Amino acid sequence: MANTFLTQEGFDKLQEELNYLRKDKRQEVADRLREAADGEDLIENAEYEAAKNEQAFVEGRIKELEILLATAKIIEDKGETDSIQVGSTVTIQEVDTADKDTFTIVGAAEAKPSEGRISNESPLGRALLNHKKGEEVNVKAPDGDYQVKIVKVS
Repeated sequence: MANTFLTQEGFDKLQEELNYLRKDKRQEVADRLREAADGEDLIENAEYEAAKNEQAFVEGRIKELEILLATAKIIEDKGETDSIQVGSTVTIQEVDTADKDTFTIVGAAEAKPSEGRISNESPLGRALLNHKKGEEVNVKAPDGDYQVKIVKVS
């Protein structure tokens, strides 16, 4: 099974979610199922059906989180480094423009591009890995290739 790269913060958030699902959400769904099953014809009980669907979702998410956390590789902060790795914060500039963007490269489970966290498996993340400040990198994206210059790595 492949490792899942996570920051310590991301690992802790997923562990928190797993604990919540196991302890609280499971019980909430079980209570809903019991209430919906009381006194009605289960064949035509929409609330019972909805609770069963939610139970399946919760159990599936629990299993997904258990696997994710079991295969997690925590990204260690290596301090200042020259080359880009998972966990690096990178400032890039698209060649021929003045626009600069800053991203932190994280594992796919933590990626949130709107928050500046891109996956190491994304076209940009993959292209930047192992490169250094000052280098120009070709990014092979689905809507066409483009060049970026690495302005800063931390």
